[in-house]
Amino acid sequence: MKYTPTAVDGVMIVDLEERGDDRGFFARTFDVTEFAAHGLDTTVAQANLSYNHKAGTLRGLHRQVPPHAEGKLVRCTAGAIVDVAVDVRPDSPTYGQHVMVELTAANRRALFIPPYVAHGYQTLTDGAEVVYQVSGPYAPGGEQGFRYDDAAFGIAWPVPVTVISDKDAAWPLVSADAEVAAP
Repeated sequence: MKYTPTAVDGVMIVDLEERGDDRGFFARTFDVTEFAAHGLDTTVAQANLSYNHKAGTLRGLHRQVPPHAEGKLVRCTAGAIVDVAVDVRPDSPTYGQHVMVELTAANRRALFIPPYVAHGYQTLTDGAEVVYQVSGPYAPGGEQGFRYDDAAFGIAWPVPVTVISDKDAAWPLVSADAEVAAP
């Protein structure tokens, strides 16, 4: 695999190294030793699948707050999405910054999001399917969310939002000067 750091501390793009022949190709999608060598959490406590009917669907922005660490390895297995990681860790050198990466079934790219970084994505196609490997169990009392359209984050979503849950649309705004606090 090829590991590319992003502008947000700890967020890593993980690309496959395909080994092909006349049958097709083979590639590793996860390797404990390689992940550890790149400083990524190697724990997989659960795996999740999200299916989205319509292009423009937006999920997020969410994270788990301390002590509920939840790193994620996110991959789009059908269709296409833009995945966004927002650094809301007050002590981070990249606090307030975000990165947006296109993940598609065709590019087979994955994005690793470390614990306590907010995460969301928008579908670019109908029928987009997203698979997550998650390092910790979901703790409902530890969930925190942020508005996808908060000017403090400056996220330019690529297409109009067509579908969003009431919960995600109602997360509070964060002022540009305020630190993000636990719920």
